[in-house]
Amino acid sequence: MTPESEEGATTAGPPAEGTGGLTGRLTPDLTPGLTAGLTERQVADLFAGMNEVIRAGEEMRRTRAEMIQLFADAGWTQDRLARLAGMSQPAVSKQVSKPRTGEAADLSLDLDDTPWLEGRLWGLAEELSEALDDTAHCARPVHALARGRKRFTPQNVDALRRLVEADLRERAAELPGAYREAYDRIARALDTQEAQGGATEAGSPSARRALARQIQRVRLRDAG
Repeated sequence: MTPESEEGATTAGPPAEGTGGLTGRLTPDLTPGLTAGLTERQVADLFAGMNEVIRAGEEMRRTRAEMIQLFADAGWTQDRLARLAGMSQPAVSKQVSKPRTGEAADLSLDLDDTPWLEGRLWGLAEELSEALDDTAHCARPVHALARGRKRFTPQNVDALRRLVEADLRERAAELPGAYREAYDRIARALDTQEAQGGATEAGSPSARRALARQIQRVRLRDAG
């Protein structure tokens, strides 16, 4: 065997055109094992799970851009936002320079528009779920919201409220008092908003929920 033929026998050639690099090299050996026994329904579920993660990522990118605009309107410098967001300054500048309408958003925690209150409830539920090691009643809907599998409909928000309240009632001894205090304030404000028809503030609902969620989590950790 010539050196050239010996090398060809022991070294894998480049992937076939259009096979996608690593996937192309592994497909001949792994495809039978990976696909054996999978039904069409199981494959559909597999892709559905991937699509949920992709949609959640796209939504989070849009929300991050809107939050950058909110903080920039509130006086935060582009350099500071770039450092905190893990982005380049030109990327932040591009987001800030996009046209937008409305007044600068109020970033204090105690606001009473519905998306802000929903975000606070979401953040409280996440902290509660983590504090109880994902054994909380609210753990599953919290994960579904984070992955984009659930939306903030009135029905889903009411269901989350009931689960959070059940966790606070049944496992109060395991949780800081700040959790109950935060929930009581959120619940009263949501009830008031429902009676009054809701208030509006600057920023999209998704951005306001995401921002309130993070601020609520930080405040609860500081209180703990």
